[in-house]
Amino acid sequence: MSLLTMIVKMSEGLGKTCAIFFLTLLFALPLGMIVALLRMSKIKVVSAVTRFFITILRGTPLMLQLLAVTYGPYYLFGTTVARNKLVPVVIAFAINYAAYFAEIYRGGIESISVGQYEAAEVLGYTKLQTFLRIILPQVVKRIMPSVTNEVVTLVKDTSMAFTVSYQEMFTIGKQIANSQTSFMPFVVAGVFYYVFNAVVDYVMGRIEKRLDYYR
Repeated sequence: MSLLTMIVKMSEGLGKTCAIFFLTLLFALPLGMIVALLRMSKIKVVSAVTRFFITILRGTPLMLQLLAVTYGPYYLFGTTVARNKLVPVVIAFAINYAAYFAEIYRGGIESISVGQYEAAEVLGYTKLQTFLRIILPQVVKRIMPSVTNEVVTLVKDTSMAFTVSYQEMFTIGKQIANSQTSFMPFVVAGVFYYVFNAVVDYVMGRIEKRLDYYR
């Protein structure tokens, strides 16, 4: 198989890799904020349960979570989450990354001084207005480096979908490597991931620069 043919075949899986990446961010970013707020709840039971949830997701391998979400329902209830494997893959990725984003959000929120909340209250802001207009913009600025790091990691983690035989780019590359007894598909995959990460890093860097006015 020529190098060009190999690249074309692997690029067919790139779309599925991108689907995992963008859908995970679409669900994990807002879900992470919800989890962070529950984690910071003054109701001890809610905070404790949320903390336990985060501990489980951060303390077990993403690969195991993928297997559990994809095949667990079949072994437990005799059914599947969905016929399209993209659904359980995105669910597993979104839940896993929501736990990491939640801790990043929590760190950012707790880094804001109490004085800002008190000043907002004096000015007549409600708690929701204070959070959305004063706290959240500053939190976004402070957590951007950490979020960028997680997003870059997500690009590479999409390759774990091969564990449930989802035909994303790395899975196709692995199949070609096995059939051709060649290491070249892995080199091509490495280049794909590097370029993908370079684009992500550039975009996230531009966003950070746009937030410089919060200095």
